[in-house]
This record gives sequence, C-alpha cells and structure tokens, in this order.
Amino acid sequence: MSIFSLFRRPSKTLSLPARIGLWIKRLVVGFLAISCTWVIALRFINPPITFLMIQRGFEQLSAGKDWNITKKWIPYEDLSDAFKRAAIAGEDATFMDHWGFDTKAIREAYQKNKNSERLRGGSTISQQTAKNVFLWPGRSWIRKGFETYFTVLIELFWSKKRIMEVYLNVIETGDGLYGAEAAAQHYFGRSATKVSKSQAALIVAVLPNPRRWNPAKPTSYISRKSRNIQRYMHHYTLPK
Repeated sequence: MSIFSLFRRPSKTLSLPARIGLWIKRLVVGFLAISCTWVIALRFINPPITFLMIQRGFEQLSAGKDWNITKKWIPYEDLSDAFKRAAIAGEDATFMDHWGFDTKAIREAYQKNKNSERLRGGSTISQQTAKNVFLWPGRSWIRKGFETYFTVLIELFWSKKRIMEVYLNVIETGDGLYGAEAAAQHYFGRSATKVSKSQAALIVAVLPNPRRWNPAKPTSYISRKSRNIQRYMHHYTLPK
C-alpha cells in the first residue's frame, strides 16, 4: 500500500476494524509529515513564541500581573563565545559528541531519582531545545516520548550550530525573560554579544530554576556552580 492510497476514500466493503486501522495509519502518516515539515521550517525560521512563554504569560495574568514576554533574537555568530561555552560546560558537556542523548547522564539521573524525592534531570541541550520549541511544559511519559521524537528530528535536520542558536534564544532565563539577550540586558545591563565569562557563567548557573535564582545576586551555591562552569569553559569546542 502506497502513502497516497491511504488518503483515498475507503471502500464501502471494508470492515469496521479495517476502517479503524486505516484511520490510525492516516493519523500516523499525517503526524510524521506535519512534524517533519515543522522541524525543517524552523531550521530556517526563528520560532516567534513557545508554549512555555504562553503558559508563563497566563500565569502572570492569573497572579494579577501584566503579560510580560521579554526576548530579542541574537544570531549565533553575534552571541558571545563565552555564552556558548558556558552553556556546554554547565548544561551538556558532551553536546558536540552525542546525537541528542547523553546516555551516561540519563543512567546517573535514573539511579539518583530512584532513591530521591527531588528529581534530577539528564537532558541534553538538544532535548531541552526540542522540549522548549515544540512541546508543552510539564512532566509525563507522553511528553517525554514526544521530546525524544523531536530531539531525533532536530539532530537529523538541524546542525549543532542551529540547535545552540535556538537554545540560547528561547531558554527561560528569569520571570518573563527568554534567551541570552534578555537575561544579559536585565541582569547586567549589557548585550549578550558582549557579556564577560563570569556573567555568562552566572546566567547559565541559574538555568535549572531561573525564576528562583538571580545571577546578579548569586547565592553561595550559584557562585560555586558559576566558578565550576568557568573552570571548564575553555575545554570545549564550539559548533561552526
């Protein structure tokens, strides 16, 4: 059976199970076609908004605040190398080597989460980008499954350079702040094209919970984490 034959009007002689099976096949093929087209399009088009941004906006409104989404896209070439190196050092040391998943980090997170109520993540920059751009916030096995699927697609259709560019422009960096530029301007009064090594490390250090921590007023924990990020930043090559 060809793909095109799936979308022809089904024969009236088909049994009910056969009709159900046909519609399931149509849904699968349609989802694959739409998702692949979506991913390929965003290789060239910068995503204007994400589901997380929308959710945070409604959370602000429900809390009696103004809707606030502060972001500004900065092309990869213009972003400070310090930001790129800090992201790899702090979030995904094997970014340049893996195909979307750090199996060692996933195994370590799994073992720790079995014996702890405080969940630890093992997501790579690719996984975080797939989640931020294509999916809704939250924790569930269904969403994790879609995250895995979209991670494979962006690794297949995007370059490492594009993944890093999108990641640094859509990641949540504070209350109503998204991307490296919004964070650099808000916390340090300068562009993400000119942040220092220490400033970039501080912003990356708070990424696990950017609405709780402030890189301009770091706790002892964030300061220590920032120093560790700075220590390893020079070890990593960047996407070209």
